[in-house]
This record gives sequence, C-alpha cells and structure tokens, in this order.
Amino acid sequence: MLNLSILALAGMAATSSLAIAQTTPAPATPAPATQPGTTATTPQSNTAPPSATAPGVSPGTTRAAPDQTATPGAPAAATAAQTPGSATTTQTIVDAATSNPDLSTLVSAVQAADLGATLSGPGPFTVFAPANEAFTRLAPGTLDTLLKPENKPTLTKVLTYHVVPGKVTLEQLREQIKAGGGKATLTTVEGSPLTVAEEGAAIALTDTSGNKSYVAKPDVAASNGVVHVVNGVVVPQLAPATDSAAS
Repeated sequence: MLNLSILALAGMAATSSLAIAQTTPAPATPAPATQPGTTATTPQSNTAPPSATAPGVSPGTTRAAPDQTATPGAPAAATAAQTPGSATTTQTIVDAATSNPDLSTLVSAVQAADLGATLSGPGPFTVFAPANEAFTRLAPGTLDTLLKPENKPTLTKVLTYHVVPGKVTLEQLREQIKAGGGKATLTTVEGSPLTVAEEGAAIALTDTSGNKSYVAKPDVAASNGVVHVVNGVVVPQLAPATDSAAS
C-alpha cells in the first residue's frame, strides 16, 4: 500500500514550466546556544520568525531563519510536542493539518492539488508542512498563480517535495544527521533530494537551490505518519517557462 500511495503522489508531480521566485527578507541573527533549563518559544502563536538570506543564495531566493526566543539564551530550536494521546491518534495527516489554523494555506493547496485522499491513505508519510507565514515569503502573486487549475502539476510538484516516504521522527532525523557526519539526504516523493542538517540546536532543511527552512514544531503525530511544521517553503528544480514555450 505504501508503494501504491507513493506512486500515486509521484505520478501527480509532473514536470512544470512555472518558475517560482521568492523575495529576500532582511537578515536576522539566530539566537545563541542553549542554556540549561531554558526552552524555545515561537512568537506569534507558533508562526514562522523573520528569515535571513543564506550565504551563496542568489537574489530572489529566501532563507527562513530559526525561531527567535523570548528567553535570553534559549535555543533557536524546535521542541518536540506530541499531541496528547498521539500514540493512538486516529487523525490522518490531512486531519491533523486541517485542525491546525496555522496550516490553513497548506490545506487549501493540498485540496487544489487533489492530494487529500492520498495523504489520508495508509502511508506512512513524513510531511514537512509549511506554516501560513511561510507562504508569505514567496514572491507576491506566486501562491495565487500556483493555485490556478492550469498550474496544478507545478503545485503538486512543490507539495510532494515536502513529503518523504515512511515515518521519520525528529529523533530519527537527528540520528540520520549524526550518521551522515553532520547532514543527511532525504529522497522526497517528488523525487528530488532534500538535505537536513543541525544548525546549533535547530534542524534546517535545504532544497536543491540552497534555500533553507527550519523545523518549528516537530512530531505532530498522525495515524498514517508524522508532520513537522516548518517556517519556509522548499522548492524543487522547476523547468523554466522558456523550455515550455520552445517545446
């Protein structure tokens, strides 16, 4: 069943001709190292913090910065937060996303791409779910363009780049990073690699263009996998519009 679900997702992630541009926000300084007894807090009801331009990233791309903290010396890190009773939860990934107001934009995108049934299937899947604020870091008009029916293949490609086959918890991500000597490469359902690494106490995702996103709320349990809320949208390589015009 897992193979069938993955094939269904991958089959919808067709090559697209729409290039996605992202704005470059003002740089932000990550919070200092962890101090004993402190915990990370996320401003604005667990939404994403300001982002910073990553070294070597071309203009027009973004890097979402780790969460800033309210307590001096607290880490810019994600704190594992299991839903009460999550060990026996009956909520699917789609149910978990739908019940979280901060994922309403993602839910709309999943519906537009007709991925709801697949992500409610047996899986299991690991979903790196961009919070609402993550989508605001895309260039103006990008999200509206993606949601148009004619751009469904592109939207599907972007969304399935946030999905990894199998259930991978935060602890398992850290173990993979350690085993990889500081980073690990995940193969997404879309087919392109997604790199994960530790930056201090935070977990960073890096897409194929070098743009970064950070795990803000990990280990949201679902009956068919796990959701890690992230503060940025990662984007796979997309075919330029000129390629489509020339074909």
